[in-house]
Amino acid sequence: MKLIIQIPCYNEEKTLPLTLRDIPRKFRGVDEVEILIVDDGSTDRTVEVAREEGVDHIVRLTNNKGLAEGFMTGIDASLRLGADIIVNTDGDNQYCGEDIQKLIDPIIDGKADMVIGDRNVKEIAHFSFLKKILQLAGSWVVRHLSGTDIPDVTSGFRAFSREAAMRLNVISRFTYTLETIIQAGKKNIAITHVPIRTNKRTRPSRLFSSIPSYIRRSISTITRIWMLYEPMKIFMYIGGLIFIAGLVVSVRFLYFYFTGSGSGHIQSLILSAVMMIVGFQIIMIGFLADIISANRRLIEDVLLRLKRMELFKREKAGGKDGNSERSG
Repeated sequence: MKLIIQIPCYNEEKTLPLTLRDIPRKFRGVDEVEILIVDDGSTDRTVEVAREEGVDHIVRLTNNKGLAEGFMTGIDASLRLGADIIVNTDGDNQYCGEDIQKLIDPIIDGKADMVIGDRNVKEIAHFSFLKKILQLAGSWVVRHLSGTDIPDVTSGFRAFSREAAMRLNVISRFTYTLETIIQAGKKNIAITHVPIRTNKRTRPSRLFSSIPSYIRRSISTITRIWMLYEPMKIFMYIGGLIFIAGLVVSVRFLYFYFTGSGSGHIQSLILSAVMMIVGFQIIMIGFLADIISANRRLIEDVLLRLKRMELFKREKAGGKDGNSERSG
């Protein structure tokens, strides 16, 4: 059983040594432990520090591409390196390295394919009251949209089995945390959560510049992913409401018409006709979007098969790399 711990980094020369030294090198049920650094276009000594600390693998992105792309780059590299389990953690030493065992235990025991570390947001001292409320509200929304019971959906401390890692395809350029949980729920990936500890804050968050920016981008990400997986439901809701509203207006016109005062309400007839046509068109768009969504699922199935074939060929050829560094 091979475990690869991936750490996406952007200018983490000061905190990376703390993170690496906090990670144990032996875990129950694991034969090999390797650490992979994904350098997201750092302009400081992050890569040099990683080499000095003796990490096993380094993947360098030519410029800063964002957290989501860095995460998926690490997942792809870990799979190519033959990982059976992949753990993702942050380079700012936010999470307690000893809790990696808690993350991987459900996967080793065959109880889950994806495990999220629950930070118990309400108890984090350096989170403001507003941030705690937003985190809890966002987690509630994602739980209902994904059909999961994850209490801390923005936690970046998580573990994936090889199968789960191959089935994830992150589209968002903002963050992978929300999208991967919604995908897990919609793809019926076995997902669970475990309580974890956090270390003292070493630096402010870089994911967003302000609370309004975070809210706007999170809502955009959630809506986009929900539309990808349940377009018919969304367009049916919107189109159905507009169509029914137009129907109500037309009934109102008919009431006045049959009571002898319809001539003064011709605008209502026009409005109802427009609303019913628009509502019907939106519903038709929903049918089209549902067909496109089905086609996307077929493409993802093909992609999954290709990933499995590639990994099978690499394992058959004994192509598991040793210490490596590459650019992407």
